[in-house]
Amino acid sequence: MTGLAVALVLLVGIALVLRWRRPAWYWLTFGVVLALVRVLARFGSVMEACQLTTAPSRFRIALARWCKQPMPRQRVPRIVRIKPTRTGLALRIRMLPGQDAFEYSAAADRLRHSFTAHQVTTREIKAGIVEVVLTGYDVLRHVQLPIKAERGLLRVPVAIREDGTVYHRNYREVPHSVNVGATKSGKSVYQRQLVKELAPQRVALVGIDCKQGVELAPMARRFTALATDPDMAADLLCALIDYMEDVYQVIRAEQRISADVPDAEITADIWGLPEHLRPVPVVVTVDEVAELALFASKLEEKRRDRIVTALVRLAQLGRAAGIYLDIYGQRFGSELGSGITMLRAQLTGRTAHRVNDESSAKMVFGDISAHAVFATTQISNARPGTVIVGDSTGGWVRARTPHTTLRQAVNACNRHAHLTPDIPALAAFRPVLPVPALSGVVLRKPVPAGT
Repeated sequence: MTGLAVALVLLVGIALVLRWRRPAWYWLTFGVVLALVRVLARFGSVMEACQLTTAPSRFRIALARWCKQPMPRQRVPRIVRIKPTRTGLALRIRMLPGQDAFEYSAAADRLRHSFTAHQVTTREIKAGIVEVVLTGYDVLRHVQLPIKAERGLLRVPVAIREDGTVYHRNYREVPHSVNVGATKSGKSVYQRQLVKELAPQRVALVGIDCKQGVELAPMARRFTALATDPDMAADLLCALIDYMEDVYQVIRAEQRISADVPDAEITADIWGLPEHLRPVPVVVTVDEVAELALFASKLEEKRRDRIVTALVRLAQLGRAAGIYLDIYGQRFGSELGSGITMLRAQLTGRTAHRVNDESSAKMVFGDISAHAVFATTQISNARPGTVIVGDSTGGWVRARTPHTTLRQAVNACNRHAHLTPDIPALAAFRPVLPVPALSGVVLRKPVPAGT
């Protein structure tokens, strides 16, 4: 065997090992080159096979007839730009007259098979330009957020999208959200990731965990307020309403509306206030909404009505006061009683993990996207943490949260416990922390002097 053959065999072996053990390295070394060659060589035939071509113009057809030449071929869309990324290829294609972005979206699965890609997603960049993103490998298999992921106040990285980009939870763009999922679907991991990323920021964390606090109590050192049963939750939500009204009084006093004040200095939320007067933002996490909405007696029904009314008011009015809601639950439907659908309508962000039935997915996405409902029902049990993220505009994307243990979240909260804001209106709900035991010290009953 010649030296060239040995080198070729060795190169193929390295490529196969990388593809099996390190798909990201394989893509950056071998996969991106092969994908470029495949796309450039097959593009015209693939567009024709996927019915993404159009008939030639009438002028060209008439010219061919006059000159007695063969009929011109179908017109093929033109590639404007090819951009290799760390997870795939991004093709920007100029659409032909008569085409729209939906045709490319509908053909995404056929494009995936034709170009031998793991995943194909499409989106419209501007009029006439569509971006087709080919993912070279399964980026959701082993999820790890980039160390240098972009972060900002109330904008935190949560998951990796199926095209390899980072999904951020941006509270200032999407103030309130709902997260639905079955047991062991990854809701708690998603919640821990959010708390871990919010811990280093100047925000107040408020938790409602009616499972006696088993999910949120371990992170209590970073929480400004915490309720662990429905009665405490009702009182805490009412206190938040009072706090919200006080914040509005601050905003109203600082608007300074007069004839000599420019419009740019007039504000209707906390973000237009001077920094020394701006109240700290509050992120409210409700761990299981059904525990707040269920009742078994008249007394519990009155408490339930107080809770739901307070949540609806916070969802409607809290954004300008810097209060943001994250509501979690296994179901979020009308069977939870009056006011629930009204509350759901105020929650712009929609997130769904694996669900046990289609109706649960419809509770989240049924009024915005049938495709998102179908994608939610296709999440496998073997992929906990996989999530469909959408919003009220109808857009959605598949992503997966990196596995975040409770210990990692607790460590982050303990490390940044000194950043916990003190809000007097919520002081009654400040979690009581246990006194740490002193190892090696034996406490004895004091003995009176002289004995």
